[in-house]
Amino acid sequence: MDSKRVLRGTLAMMTTATALSATTGATMMEARAEAEPLVLHESLWKAPVVRIRTWRTTAKARVVAKRPRSRNKEIALDHVVRRSWSFRQFRCLDSLWTKESNWDHRAYNSSSGAYGIPQALPGGKMRGAGSDWRSNPETQIRWGLTYIQGRYGLPCDAWGHFLSHNWY
Repeated sequence: MDSKRVLRGTLAMMTTATALSATTGATMMEARAEAEPLVLHESLWKAPVVRIRTWRTTAKARVVAKRPRSRNKEIALDHVVRRSWSFRQFRCLDSLWTKESNWDHRAYNSSSGAYGIPQALPGGKMRGAGSDWRSNPETQIRWGLTYIQGRYGLPCDAWGHFLSHNWY
């Protein structure tokens, strides 16, 4: 029964306030002050306390993909995209091959005999990707990505192995 009484009082107050503001230009507060029955129910009209807090998330910021500056990196990015790997995988590949050869397709390690961008050991392994493996960075990249996919699955897995063992 109390809820019906409160509802009736609210409707009466709203009707009175609308009528007063339309005819006399009275404000809502003036209309409320004139409505005596609603003063008894003042506690029902108090607004709840609102607390503002900072939302914290563990989500990482979105990475903005930028085209690489070197020709060899552009070739590798195109191959990574063709394999439907993410840009994160390209960043891992970039870190890996920067450490290995600094993206130089003529890089040669005299102590081990590793050659090219992926530092294939021996370099002749890349012959399966093309006869121009000594001079063509695209052939080396294609072979290197096939090697990574076959051995580790993804460039980030190869990069993780490199970080823990200093080779891949």
